[in-house]
Amino acid sequence: MGALTSLSAILGGLALAGFAGVTLWLLMRPRARMATLMPGFGWLVAAAAAMTLWCAAAYVFGPGSAEALVGRALRNIAILGWLGATFWNERAPMSRPLRLIQRMLVTFCVVALLFGGAVWLRQGGLSAEWAGPGLELVAMIAASGGLLLIDSGVRHGSAGLRMPVLAVAGGFAMLWAYELNIQLIAALTGAPATTLILLLPAVALLALPTFVVAAMDVGRERMRLSRTAATRTLLLIGGALYLVLIGLVGAVARMVGGNYAELAQGLSLVVALGAGGMLLASGRARAWLSVMISKHFFEHRYDYRAEWMRFTATLARAGDDAGQGADKGEGDLYRRVAKALAELTGSPGALLMLPDPQGSYRVADRWHWEAGVEADAILSLRSAFMLQDTGHIVDLDAVRRGATTVAGGHDLAIPDWLVADTRAWVVVPVLHFQRMIAVVVLHRPPVTRALDWEDLDVLRIAGRQAASYLAESHSQQALSEAKRFDEFNRRFAFIMHDIKNLASQLALLARNAERHADNPAFRADMVETLKLSAGRLSDLLARLSPRERGRAAEAGRVAIEPLLDAVAAQMRPRRTLSIGCDAGLAAWADSGSVRQILEHLATNAIDASSDDGSVQLIAAREAGRVRIDVLDQGCGMTREFIRDELFKPFVSTKEAGFGLGAYEALQIAQAMGGTIDVASEPGKGSRFTLWLPAAGEGGAAGRGNDWMKVAS
Repeated sequence: MGALTSLSAILGGLALAGFAGVTLWLLMRPRARMATLMPGFGWLVAAAAAMTLWCAAAYVFGPGSAEALVGRALRNIAILGWLGATFWNERAPMSRPLRLIQRMLVTFCVVALLFGGAVWLRQGGLSAEWAGPGLELVAMIAASGGLLLIDSGVRHGSAGLRMPVLAVAGGFAMLWAYELNIQLIAALTGAPATTLILLLPAVALLALPTFVVAAMDVGRERMRLSRTAATRTLLLIGGALYLVLIGLVGAVARMVGGNYAELAQGLSLVVALGAGGMLLASGRARAWLSVMISKHFFEHRYDYRAEWMRFTATLARAGDDAGQGADKGEGDLYRRVAKALAELTGSPGALLMLPDPQGSYRVADRWHWEAGVEADAILSLRSAFMLQDTGHIVDLDAVRRGATTVAGGHDLAIPDWLVADTRAWVVVPVLHFQRMIAVVVLHRPPVTRALDWEDLDVLRIAGRQAASYLAESHSQQALSEAKRFDEFNRRFAFIMHDIKNLASQLALLARNAERHADNPAFRADMVETLKLSAGRLSDLLARLSPRERGRAAEAGRVAIEPLLDAVAAQMRPRRTLSIGCDAGLAAWADSGSVRQILEHLATNAIDASSDDGSVQLIAAREAGRVRIDVLDQGCGMTREFIRDELFKPFVSTKEAGFGLGAYEALQIAQAMGGTIDVASEPGKGSRFTLWLPAAGEGGAAGRGNDWMKVAS
């Protein structure tokens, strides 16, 4: 009994501190607002203060002392006043019998309070032997009448009672019911129920949270307790109740005597370990607890803010466990969509089905769905049309019970394999602007439940959000393919332009061969030109390979004079070029790219010149850079044409021109860190100047070989 007395003192101290804190908190709440949210708020503050005084008397003198009974009378007066002010008002007045009962109970409590106070002031204390029975009788009458008033108030009081009001009333009812049982046991046995009296502070502690609920402004702002916090709070309360129960069982066992105390301890340990192990090991038990908490403690099944944040985070986070180790990409997105929808409803897995070329839907990916779905399992075109037209979320359990149609008379047309698989629970169409992008089949959750309006709304909205992600992914995939085709077409156009130039050279070579075929020197030049053209054609065809796309040309020291000689040799069948170059001149560039530019500029110069017109290639070093001029005496160009059209793609003054040569030459030059300048006047010829970084001290050589990217 000594241990139980110590425990009672500890619990009494906690109850005293708790109610004192709640009283101060209630006094600091905005009274005007609280009065509108909870009628009788002033009486609630008075009840909290009276509970504090009662706990103080019980802590100082003991829970069963006469002083505690006087404090209980004061507490009952405050509680009765709160009940009258809260459950009944002008629109729902208290009936005459109930009003009479309330007044009688208040009168008894006031008499007990005055009597006890007067005796205590006169004698400096109360004798439990002669004052106790009378005070206990008043307490039993107040408890009985108070329970009657609470029952009547809850059933017939004013409508629209808020949750805090009912919570506080429930706390008072629990306290009065416990005290009434103490009085009845004492009346039946003829001895006080000492163990139950010592546990009164524990019951007071259980009533304390109801005041906390009332102190919160929960009339219009619901409790912002998360599902996780609610679960943990309930587990803590369950633990506290378990301790109280163990205390009661132990006390009863000690009263009975024998080995029952040890037996009770063993059974309690087994029950505690069994319950804890079940919660830890059983997903079904945890799911059931979550469902019960959402159903009975929250207005809505879902914490929409938390669920939506988790949903969007799952969709946006690539490469998480939804991928299950698979390659990143669109397949990973399919698994994330299935996972996100499944987690909303607590489903342990999901299937995602995508349309095939015939319009049916096949399983494309799965998340935590064990094998058993055949690869050829499809959702028929008929089912797909129904889901797309109606947007109906199909409860497969309803289909198994015989449902065949949806609102509007549409036939469900769910395939047999899906109905036969009892793991399948819900079919969710993933719609994007009335077009069904995918279908998600949710696995049956550990605790099966019927779908309600919240489930349907959440799945419908979440399905549309997931559809936007899938549509964006499909658009990105189509755009990527279009870019690859565009890149191929771009390279093909540049290559065809170069092939056209080679074809022109070969045609000229063929015409010259008719006149100079017997000349050994011409034949030697012709063979050399054919070798160069064949090599050039092979290089151009290699550039069409996808492996060559975006190839980085190797920059290095390029001797300019040999390069000019090679270009002149390439152009010799058409025209003899005049060449001038500073001795030892070198640029930091890609040799093949520079030659490609010069061949194009030289070809254009020859085309623009008359048959007897000269074309010159002159290279020099100027201002730390290499300058290569291509000069002709052709027709020239206007300043407006140079500014507005020369370097634009698909703009050409030639009848058979592609309009890509100048554009390609400028792009290559800029990629090497250079540029092309043009000076021309109509009728006076043109000068194209290619500027390149010079090799050597002060040039680009110090940058290394990887600074320049030249797209082939």
